[in-house]
Amino acid sequence: MLHKTRGIVLKTTLYGDTSVIVQVFTEKFGIQSYLINGVRKPKAKISMNMLQPLHLIDMVVYHKPGSNLQRLREARPFPVLRTIPYDMIKSTMTIFLNEVLYKSIRQQSADEHLFEFIYNSVCWFDECGEASVNFHLSFLLKLSRFLGFAPHAQARSGDSYFDLQEGEFRSAVPVHPNYLEQEDALLFISLYSLPFERITEIRTGNKMRRHLLEKILIYFRLHTASFGEIRSHQVLEEVLS
Repeated sequence: MLHKTRGIVLKTTLYGDTSVIVQVFTEKFGIQSYLINGVRKPKAKISMNMLQPLHLIDMVVYHKPGSNLQRLREARPFPVLRTIPYDMIKSTMTIFLNEVLYKSIRQQSADEHLFEFIYNSVCWFDECGEASVNFHLSFLLKLSRFLGFAPHAQARSGDSYFDLQEGEFRSAVPVHPNYLEQEDALLFISLYSLPFERITEIRTGNKMRRHLLEKILIYFRLHTASFGEIRSHQVLEEVLS
C-alpha cells in the first residue's frame, strides 16, 4: 500500500553497484530502512544529494508492517536546504548531530513530537543567517526532553552542582565524577532553556564549548543504552576553533 510521509535522512549505505539502503526517520512510521534501486546512476530520479545527513524529504513509500526493508517510490527534497550543504560550520555541525541522533533514536513507531522537533530545528538552522557556534549544544540538550531524560532545571538555594547521572542540581559534590560545578551548570541549563533565537546571548569560548560538549556527550551516554563513542565531534571542534 502506498503512503505519503515526510522524512529525515539518517544514514545511507551503498548496496550493489547502483543502489543504496537509506535509513529515514519518518513522520508516519518512525525509523525505516528503504531500498532505492539505481540511485547512483547518472540520470537517477532520486539523487544521492538528497540523501545526505539530516536532509528533509517528502516521500511516497510502500509500507509493509513488520518488514525490515521497505521500498520507496518517490522522493523529493522539501524544503530544499539553502545553506547547510554549503556552509562549512553548518554542514560539519549537521554531520555531528546526525551521528548523535542515529545512536540515540530507537523509535520503530511514529513519534510526532520528536519528529517535529528535529524537522523544525533543521529548518531553523538552515534559515538562520549566521551559524551559531552553540547550536549543537542547545539542540542536544533540547533533544534530551524528547528522549525522556531532560535536565531538571530548577535549582534550590544552596545548590551548586549539577549531577549528570541524576539530571538535577545538588547542594553537595556527587560521589562520582559526572557533574558540573555551578558556573558550568548555569550555562548547561541556559542552553537547554533558551530558544534557538536567543542562544547567541550565551558567550562561550572554544575551551568552554569543548568542555560543555564533553559533558553533554557524557550525559547522553549515561541515559542512552548502547550509545557508544561519538567520533565526528573531533572534526567539529577543529572547524569551530
